[in-house]
Amino acid sequence: NTALTVGASLAQIGEFSFILASLGVGLGLMPVEGQSLVLAGALISIALNPAAFSLAEPLRAWVLARSPLARRLELRDDPLAELPMSTDHRLLNGQVVLVGYGRVGRRIAEALHARGLPFVVAEQNRERVDALRRDGIAAVSGDAGTPEVLIQAHIARAAMLVVAIPDTVNVRKMVEVARTLNPAIEVVLRTHSEEEAELLRRESLGEVFLGEHELARGMAAHILSRVAAPTHHHRP
Repeated sequence: NTALTVGASLAQIGEFSFILASLGVGLGLMPVEGQSLVLAGALISIALNPAAFSLAEPLRAWVLARSPLARRLELRDDPLAELPMSTDHRLLNGQVVLVGYGRVGRRIAEALHARGLPFVVAEQNRERVDALRRDGIAAVSGDAGTPEVLIQAHIARAAMLVVAIPDTVNVRKMVEVARTLNPAIEVVLRTHSEEEAELLRRESLGEVFLGEHELARGMAAHILSRVAAPTHHHRP
């Protein structure tokens, strides 16, 4: 990830190149045409630089999906990608594996914690994982679409996989890995799209929750609890 990010950053010609080109022309080491070529190359690299950055993450995912060595190296270099040896083993048997600790994932985690139910969080944001560990919550850093992350979360012994992020790209990989290692596991999925929800249900990937539907149910329940039904008076 670092190599791709740095590579994309260095792909753009910097201002120092113009200084060198001007100096080269002034010393007679470069023709004026050469300076024009440097300028043209700079414009091209500046135009292509956003594309290089946007391709960095898909390229990283592509390499990790096809190279076991790359996955091992990434895990080895990141201490947050592995659960600490001191993790309470009672949290790693019959637990909920919670993918994502954003607004939805945090609420789910709070509910599980309040009920005393064991869970492990899989989250790509390293700062969040670090903060969770400081709070005594079992968490691993990484893309849950890769088998290594779910294995670190002890998916083979989990009771349930909860995907709290609307990741339409990797959700099928997560479910496939989870059910390969734990055929009896229950799966709960979050989605933002009606079409995606229907597709996930058709593929029997798990229990699917659509944000708008759940919001409507919650609002309707509140309204019905606060507004009394009209009383109809019938004449004798």
